[in-house]
Amino acid sequence: MEEVLFEEKEGWGIITLNRPKAFNALTWNMCRLMLARLKEWVTDDEIRAVLIRGEGEKAFCAGGDIRWLYETSQEDPHGAAEFFRTEYNLNSLIHHYPKPYVALMHGVVMGGGVGVSISASTRIVSDTLTWAMPETGIGMVPDVGGSYFLPRLGGGLGLYLALTGHRLNGTDSVYAGIATHHVPYEQFEALEEALAGIGKQDLTQKSIDACVATFDKPGDTALKDSRAQIDQQFSVPQSVEDIIEALGREGGAFAEKTLQSLGRMSPTALKLTYEEVQRGADMTFDECLIMEFALVRKIMEGPDFHEGVRAQIIDKDRNPKWSPEDLSGVTDDLTAPYFADLGQNALRLDHGVTKQAG
Repeated sequence: MEEVLFEEKEGWGIITLNRPKAFNALTWNMCRLMLARLKEWVTDDEIRAVLIRGEGEKAFCAGGDIRWLYETSQEDPHGAAEFFRTEYNLNSLIHHYPKPYVALMHGVVMGGGVGVSISASTRIVSDTLTWAMPETGIGMVPDVGGSYFLPRLGGGLGLYLALTGHRLNGTDSVYAGIATHHVPYEQFEALEEALAGIGKQDLTQKSIDACVATFDKPGDTALKDSRAQIDQQFSVPQSVEDIIEALGREGGAFAEKTLQSLGRMSPTALKLTYEEVQRGADMTFDECLIMEFALVRKIMEGPDFHEGVRAQIIDKDRNPKWSPEDLSGVTDDLTAPYFADLGQNALRLDHGVTKQAG
């Protein structure tokens, strides 16, 4: 079975992530194929817009192929990191795509799934959505442009999502600015038919958004209830330790739950994530990807990535032994090499498209 499908219909270039049993997790080959086809569609006058979707009911895309990265990185960590070189070129191309790019998201959307959707000019989510950047739980950092878009969510929300891996539903994601529209999953098929019915000659960003708006069903969000506390605790901290100390002083259900979440995460990943989000606030999208590539290349060497994946995905004992085991052991000397310039090994974004989408 082909891992990713491409179709050209009524002016649309349609991408279907086609690994439903694996929650449509991205393989290296899928990234290569999408990168190549999207490049072709840039110069194809018959293609006026792109739509990406996921096969099956469970997921749009649950992320990258973590098991493959785990196995490969133990033998060849820098070789495993080359997956990210391709993936980040794909993410950059989507960010700069000169034609309307529509992401139709349902079920699980995490990691790499966020990367192929967050820069879409129209981001549609369903009532079945579970969206998260849970990387700190496996010793990783939010990547695929996370250091760019997370600090731009406003207040302390981005840092909160980055550190805790908190999961959002469809209405939460619209409230957060991650999605543009909320459409019931049962209406997705009708929505796709309506989009196809716009007609190639009339297919523009304006006509697409007008069409989607007729299906949009706004709803309430629980995230709004905790937003004041999120902004208070995550907007102006000077360190991860400051956040934990402030939450301990505050007490209450939100603080207790957040402390429990942070306590499960890799201390090294928490420190690296805090730093990348601070730096990313003043960087371009492509600069963030270059920084993230340096981070993940070092992370592939271990130990926390290997231990986190072992505990969460391989053995599933949910009991990782982090190294260092607490924040006090994660010194500046330990984290500095992760942000070092890679020189000739640095990420080069060579997809050839520079025009910003939208």
